[in-house]
Order: sequence, then C-alpha cells, then structure tokens
Amino acid sequence: MTPAARYAAAIDVLDRAAEGQPAEKALTAWGRSNRYAGSKDRAAVRDHVYDVLRQKRSLSHHGGGATGRALVLGLLRSQGIDPNDFFGSGGYGPDALSPDERQGPSGAMDDPVALDMPDWLWPIWTADLGDSAAISARCLQSRAPIALRVNLRRGSRAAVQTSLAAEGIETQTVATASTALLVTQNARRVRQSQAFTQGLCDLQDVSSQQAVAGLCVPAGARVLDYCAGGGGKALALADMHDATITAYDIAPERTVDIAPRAERAGVAIEVIRTHELTSQAPFDVVFCDAPCSGSGTWRRTPEAKWSISSDKLFKFSKLQGEVIQDASRYVAAGGMLIYATCSVLRSENNDIVNMFLTRCPGWTCLSVSQRLPDAEGDGFFHAVLQNV
Repeated sequence: MTPAARYAAAIDVLDRAAEGQPAEKALTAWGRSNRYAGSKDRAAVRDHVYDVLRQKRSLSHHGGGATGRALVLGLLRSQGIDPNDFFGSGGYGPDALSPDERQGPSGAMDDPVALDMPDWLWPIWTADLGDSAAISARCLQSRAPIALRVNLRRGSRAAVQTSLAAEGIETQTVATASTALLVTQNARRVRQSQAFTQGLCDLQDVSSQQAVAGLCVPAGARVLDYCAGGGGKALALADMHDATITAYDIAPERTVDIAPRAERAGVAIEVIRTHELTSQAPFDVVFCDAPCSGSGTWRRTPEAKWSISSDKLFKFSKLQGEVIQDASRYVAAGGMLIYATCSVLRSENNDIVNMFLTRCPGWTCLSVSQRLPDAEGDGFFHAVLQNV
C-alpha cells in the first residue's frame, strides 16, 4: 500500500468507529476485507487510527469536522504535514481537498478541546490533578511506552537486554524499577523474540512493576491477586517475592492465560474459583486491582476516554466500594490489603479508601501512592491497608 492508501484505509476504519463499531473490531474487519495489506500496512493503519482517537477533539478542530476524512486531515495538519501530499495524490489515497477543506481551522481552542478531554470531565480533572492536569492530559495525546518486566528468577536485566538487542529490539533501563525495560525500537517483534517466548521477560507497565516491587511481602506469605484478570500482578508477585501466589477473578474466562504465562515464566500460581475463596482464606496479602475508568491508561484505550460519562464514573465508584469491602474479607488479622486502580481520579482512589476506613475502623492506611502518566508509564494508584 502507498502511504496515501494507508490514510484512506484509516479514514474508512474511523468512519466505522463513528457508527459505533469498536476500533479494534473495525480494524479487524478492514484487514479481513483487504487481504492484500501486509503486516506493515496493517500496523501503519492501526497507528493512524489510534493517533486520531487519542486526539479526536483537537484534530476535529484542525480538520473542520468529525468524519474520518476530517480527522485524518486534522492529524496531518497537527503533525506539520502538507495534506496535499496525500489528499488527491493518487495511489488509492483520499480524494483531493475541497476549497472549504483547504481553508484550515479558525478560532482558538479552549483547554478541553486543545487537551482532548470531555467538557464535563475537565473541571474534575483539574481539581484532582492540580498543577499536573495539563501535563497529564497532554501525555495522553501521544502513544504509550511499551515496557517489559524482566523475570529475575530467569536471568538479569542486562542479559535480557542483550538477548533482545541480538534480534533488533532496542531497550533502555528504568532507574525507578529494577525489573523494567522500555522498548525503544521494534516493539512489535517482542512477542516473537527468544527472551519473551522463553519466559525471560513479560509485558507489564512500569507503574505496576513499581507497585508490586515496593510491597513488604513477608517470606512464605500467602498472597491473593484479587481481580486478577490476565494475571500480570500475580506473575510479578511470584517472581519478585518469596511467597505462595493465588489468583482469582469473578469472571473465570479472564484468567485462562495465567497458567501458560506462569509456565513460561517458571513460577507457580494457583487459580481458584469463587466457591473456593472462603475455604482458601485468610491470606496474608490481598492485592485488589479494582475495575475502574482506566483514566491513567487512556492513551492505550482512547475510546474509553470518549465513552466515559458522569453516570459511568459514579457506577465505577459504587462498584469499587463493593469490591474493596469484599476483598477485605479474605485478609488475615495483621495482614495487608492493597487497593489499586489504573485511574488518576480521586473518586475512584482516595475517596474509596477513605470511605472504606470510615466504615471499617479496624483497618489503618500504611501508605498511599499516586503515579500520573508520563514518558515511562501509565497512571496508577495504590494504597496499602492493614487489618489491625
């Protein structure tokens, strides 16, 4: 495909998404109906689509509309690229610009538009993040870093770096996380690399690695990864701490990848079902990564930023209050409950912890950490609570 044809394909996918089809589903449908497109073509189209979705409001201003065509036009203008190089250039690219399209944007953008935030959320965002509100919102407009967690039971970080470099995958270390590597070149090769397939490393954001590494988990402790999902926290806990790790999720289908991932990493993780929770409890440590808006990860899932509403945010807060209460039932006396989300909003984080402490006076808060999205990782919150 020519570069112009890739932009035309992105326009098609964005129009499908505007009609209500999830972007990933629209990309898959486009790929199936365009079998001639190679892997580099599909990757380029996907990148164009997600670059647009992260900046949909500001690009709509630059392009003069909300159609796929207008958004791609806005993308090119925002990147300082002459749209005429692709619109009307042939090679199955978009049609030439109309006179109206050539005029470009008019008027200034207010903050929610310029920083790609929903109007209703912007006051909450600024109140919760303070001086960091604009910086964090701007961070969410760009692509997220790809981070690896080195399985230290399998080898050193330096050895994994060397192995990846031999396959053309360049990485850099992260000073604040001894297990982390940021992929700086050829990230799409990681899953096929020997280091990955042999269990020397796994994909995990720096923020999650920092949270797990910073926990004081006693040797021999029994640890439950509550709301485990694909098991990322459980795998990190098993590698970083000398403990017995158990994983649980209310939706068992989410945990199907834990066993093969654990086998590849060379660690032991027992996956249990709801009816087994009570008999397995109590646990010395329960890590509860609660369902949330994902506001700290919106550069990875930009559609979530545009679909969130005040009603949905309220429902998340209600659910989080129920989840933390339920998870606390499985913590041993003197044990720890880690409440975590990948959100940066107080209503999902500090407010939930404070409400829990008010309702449960037998608990105390040992520490609270809020990380905001930056060049190294996502936004992440966690509080360490003790059952005294």
